[in-house]
Amino acid sequence: MVLPADKGTTSIGLVHEALHGALHRGLDVSLALRQAHIDPELLTAPQARVSAAAFSRLWVALSDLLDDEFFAIDSHPMRRGSFRLLCHATLGCDTLEQALRRILAFLRLVLDDVYGELQFEGNAAVIVIHDYGVERRLFCYGTWLILVHGLLCWLGNRRIPIQQLCLRPKRPEDDSDYRMRFCEDIQFETPASLARFDRSYLELKVAQTPASLSVFLKESPASLLVKYRNDQSISAKIRQRLRGQSPEEWPELEALAKMLRMSNSTLQRRLQAEGVSYKLLRDNLRRDIAINLLCRADLTVNDVAEQTGFQETSAFHRAFKKWTGVSPGAYRRSHGGDADT
Repeated sequence: MVLPADKGTTSIGLVHEALHGALHRGLDVSLALRQAHIDPELLTAPQARVSAAAFSRLWVALSDLLDDEFFAIDSHPMRRGSFRLLCHATLGCDTLEQALRRILAFLRLVLDDVYGELQFEGNAAVIVIHDYGVERRLFCYGTWLILVHGLLCWLGNRRIPIQQLCLRPKRPEDDSDYRMRFCEDIQFETPASLARFDRSYLELKVAQTPASLSVFLKESPASLLVKYRNDQSISAKIRQRLRGQSPEEWPELEALAKMLRMSNSTLQRRLQAEGVSYKLLRDNLRRDIAINLLCRADLTVNDVAEQTGFQETSAFHRAFKKWTGVSPGAYRRSHGGDADT
């Protein structure tokens, strides 16, 4: 059995954050949710998650609704077409440092409430996100950094690992979206918001051309959300390994530790440091696989149950409800599928 690519999922909390600006303006978001294939029932389930593709569609739908590619977070809208213009502006750069400085300058012209500054600390490059002394929503810093980091990674044609991320707001109940996208070393309630990475990456040449830009823009924002996310954690490496097998073949912890050439206790300790157990990691992966498979109209719920390792569909329903707080039908309805088959 060939499982779909591991694109992960996005918490419903982040969906609420994305909708916040439109709702605050009194706008009807029902069409945006339909265009994203997100059932409104999911909004009332705190444990629910949506596919990366669904969140990407929501980003586009809300950008159209608001005429703002920054979700109405800033007091000045980032009008539709701004990101495309930013991409064109960076293609003429020689190095990633020059491109990053141009990105920061462009966004400072477009946005009023936040701006970035590049600093150096020895071998580290630091992007400081200034907010004029006013703590913004966590979603503001995260969205701004996705735009900057994602574009920089694309220009260099490789992921630039973030070594440390500091954010002024308090830690959310579920910070998995931020750890999965950026890095494991995230500190909250810090005096300033900043991202630290190896400055040697800024010496790389810009690898993209106008010809490759059209493909990138077609794939955005999905590529910004998924392609350049954190792949350095032990959790990410285990997920990648497990994706090559059907759930029935997933090894037990001791066998996995041997495959990874480490002791059982070391593996457990490293997973614990990332806030996850091996059982939870496997459950989360099965949940994400199921959510992505449920988005396919050519598969029934029975098919999805089988492909996620359940011999009985009723057992799959119970597990899925436990994982997400909703039945598989909420995902099937969003994609025109039969909720009961």
